[in-house]
Amino acid sequence: MRILFLGDVVGRAGRDAVERELPRLRAALALDLVVVNAENASHGFGLSPEMARAFLAAGADVLTLGNHAWDRKEIIPFIEQEKRLIRPLNYPPGTPGKGSVVVEVPGNRRALVVQAMGRLFMELLDDPFRAIQAELAKHRLGGTVQAIIIDIHAEATSEKQAVAHSFDGLASLVIGTHTHVPSADHRILAGGTAFQSDAGMCGDYDSVIGMQKGAAALRFWRKVPSERLAPAEGEATVCGLFVETDDATGLAKRAEPLRLGGTLSPTMPAP
Repeated sequence: MRILFLGDVVGRAGRDAVERELPRLRAALALDLVVVNAENASHGFGLSPEMARAFLAAGADVLTLGNHAWDRKEIIPFIEQEKRLIRPLNYPPGTPGKGSVVVEVPGNRRALVVQAMGRLFMELLDDPFRAIQAELAKHRLGGTVQAIIIDIHAEATSEKQAVAHSFDGLASLVIGTHTHVPSADHRILAGGTAFQSDAGMCGDYDSVIGMQKGAAALRFWRKVPSERLAPAEGEATVCGLFVETDDATGLAKRAEPLRLGGTLSPTMPAP
């Protein structure tokens, strides 16, 4: 299975870049599955139903959220209807939406996509490790599903790495989101699971993690409330990770970063 995961989409610049490039990437890389973290798509905070529909129409198969899941209140009824939009699995029982979804993939195959949120330096949700473990117990990699993707939305690199090593050999890909900066540690772990600490963002990198530099920097200088943060609106870089798996085992055979456009050095996975 050929999978592309795109990191946090930030603001209009990120949305426009993803919607423009995704159809071309699906064709160029012969993608079977595309997962996009979209929790910062709406002015940097949250996701609207209209934006979710646009990403799905452009070629995304699953959208994930994170700590900004509920910033746009209209997403609450929408997430109950649109099963391809998921939020962190370890929100308390009764929270709208689901934390995982199984989607059909070309070739009569199925893929499980799971999201959990970390707890270090984040809102204290339920235990993400036990939540992931319970979800994976319902499926068999290389059997009931041909791929399993885990989006771990977390601040601490240590927590993301701990998730990856905990589920190495049980998932096709463990991918970090939330910090908006692509890490250089993409690799396939000893048990066959692809991993990257952070996929980066789809947004303007001439910024402070996607936000306009002036107001963001002043918050560190003055330590008092300043003007509301707004997304940077320059040319965006589309950032993510391409993974190719073995259908028989569900484990990764290739893991290559993608950076397209904007100010970061470009890299494109081989076809």
